[in-house]
Amino acid sequence: MIDDLNWAIGGEAGHGIDSTGKIFAQALSRAGRHVFTSKVFASRIRGGYTSYKIRTAIPPVQSVVDRLDVLIALTERTVDENLNELHDGSIIIYDGERSMMSNFEPPSNMISLNVPLQRLAEETGSAIMRNIVALGSSCAATNFPLTNLDAALEKQFSRKGSSIVENNKKAALLGYNYVLEQYDNIIFQYTLECTDANYVLLNGDEAIGLGAIAAGCRFYAGYPITPATAVMNYLKGRIERFGGHVIQAEDELSAINLALGAARTGARSMTATSGPGLDLMTETFGLVSMSETPLVICNVMRAGPSTGMPTKQEQGDLNTMLYGGHGECERFILAPTTVAECFHKTVEAFNLADKYNLPVYLASDLSLAITDQTYSPEEFEIESINRERGLFITDSSDLEPWIDENGNFQPHAVTETGVSPRTLPGLDGGIHMVTGLEHDSLGRRTELPELREQQVLKRKRKLETATSEESLQYREFGSPDSNILVISWGSNEGAIIEAMDKLNHEIRFISVPYILPRPDLTPDIEKASIVFVIECNATGQFSALIEHDTLSRTNKILKYDGTQFSADEIAEKLNSSLKTEIKIKTEVTIT
Repeated sequence: MIDDLNWAIGGEAGHGIDSTGKIFAQALSRAGRHVFTSKVFASRIRGGYTSYKIRTAIPPVQSVVDRLDVLIALTERTVDENLNELHDGSIIIYDGERSMMSNFEPPSNMISLNVPLQRLAEETGSAIMRNIVALGSSCAATNFPLTNLDAALEKQFSRKGSSIVENNKKAALLGYNYVLEQYDNIIFQYTLECTDANYVLLNGDEAIGLGAIAAGCRFYAGYPITPATAVMNYLKGRIERFGGHVIQAEDELSAINLALGAARTGARSMTATSGPGLDLMTETFGLVSMSETPLVICNVMRAGPSTGMPTKQEQGDLNTMLYGGHGECERFILAPTTVAECFHKTVEAFNLADKYNLPVYLASDLSLAITDQTYSPEEFEIESINRERGLFITDSSDLEPWIDENGNFQPHAVTETGVSPRTLPGLDGGIHMVTGLEHDSLGRRTELPELREQQVLKRKRKLETATSEESLQYREFGSPDSNILVISWGSNEGAIIEAMDKLNHEIRFISVPYILPRPDLTPDIEKASIVFVIECNATGQFSALIEHDTLSRTNKILKYDGTQFSADEIAEKLNSSLKTEIKIKTEVTIT
């Protein structure tokens, strides 16, 4: 019996695809199974193809694969869209009584289950529950206990009253019984085993929100934009329990300015956006850097430029985060590599912002943002979080080292590390000026060449200090002695790890979560004979960064069609590229 299952539901936007998939993912995770999800959806409220896919197994799963075992097809287009992933023995559940599926002819090599989803739903009181009927049918076709789905339905609908919960349970039972009774001659090859394991299910945006709360963030300002909106949605209603506030601003300009204002008062502050919003925030970003204000800016990347494809995957904003803003703005950039890392790197972003008094980009992407994945609850222990506030002075007695000969506090004191102190507004003896103009150590504007040079070099030393003092460790997988090196950043990590089992050669894989400051990869690249960089953009932005640092050539595996890498795809591309590279090197050696 096959346990590693790939399940999907597809239809049009507005058909409840996302909520249905989420319910089934919850049911699977509550049954002690690991889950990894992916979504396809159009940039519109209604209409356009959309799907929710779930990969589930007892061992951890961390990538999509190019195989689909069970498909709930609410439209005929759903089958067409997934035909290349369906295989002999795949199960297709559809409602042949509906007009849009009345002429549908299932592929002969697959198991087709014609279930009257809408008619059965109407027996429970509402056709709107046809997707729940389909979930019950899925349970029957995969030998998955219906009790686990019932528990997920209770969690989803308990706030709407017991009658709604019971109606949904009845709808699921009708679908379950229909398949068992009408297709009792079919021996289904899938069995979804349950365990006693306890998992939490969350996506990257939710993990960032949770990390912000754990880090002590007490102010969030943002404007809704796909795919970053879920960060704000997660914080709203939760951060208030800890004395925090969420403000939905009128636009991204207002959002970052509100967040800057809160940060100047001493509150840990954050905003989140995506490409177009990031462009609008760039001017204030310079003010954050010049005023040496700690602020976390989460950029959940999507396909651009301009409006681009708001609901599609891409890692195309790296150069903007590295170089965006006029003049030379000091900044740090962290790039989480997994959903769990979204939590931990958010905490680290707040600590670095405070320690070095500068803006920190948290570079996520659509793939991380919308992927629901299972983890042990111990992965997110808030009580163990260490909050570092740096030179943040809250007591007048600690001001003395930062007072000049005239008794004035120096908020931009020139130091060897580049880090100056900050105070709470109104602190006795800590009064000072804040400006976006170039300034002296007191914050007063200046155009004197020597003072300008002092402040530029002081701000520049922050990066140098962090590079030498922070633990900028990459994540390493595979064979440490392999002369084939694969490097990537961000959300590609899981797919590459799973692809390693499908390769014809052993490789060493380095996943880099630190973009600026970043670890020196020169020794690693010099040790390798073949180097690949894998990323989701058309120009190889991270690859160019590595080549600049190490003066070495890299082989690029790039994807920019709006979809995320799958393990199968990476394995195929690496095997093909390695065959070519090894052949070339062999021919050169012989010559």
